[in-house]
Amino acid sequence: MIESFRHRGLKELFETGKSARVRPDLQRRAIRRLDALEAADMLDALRQPGFDFHPLNTRPQRYSMHVNGPWCITFEWNNGRALRVDLEQYH
Repeated sequence: MIESFRHRGLKELFETGKSARVRPDLQRRAIRRLDALEAADMLDALRQPGFDFHPLNTRPQRYSMHVNGPWCITFEWNNGRALRVDLEQYH
């Protein structure tokens, strides 16, 4: 379940299905990943083909799912909830 967002456009995309703050070429793939994140009750549920799900070396611990090119959805995880969900280029 998604509890909070860092990226306003990603929140808008999740809630309404569209956002001028997220590039159009990223929206469909981002929605698919957000839907999976919302439905996940365990991190292993995010290990799906094409997501390239992996932990990042950060404190606090964050995780990443590949969207397209250098763009990834990153988030923290606590007790089955995704926190501070963001869309970023971290490479």
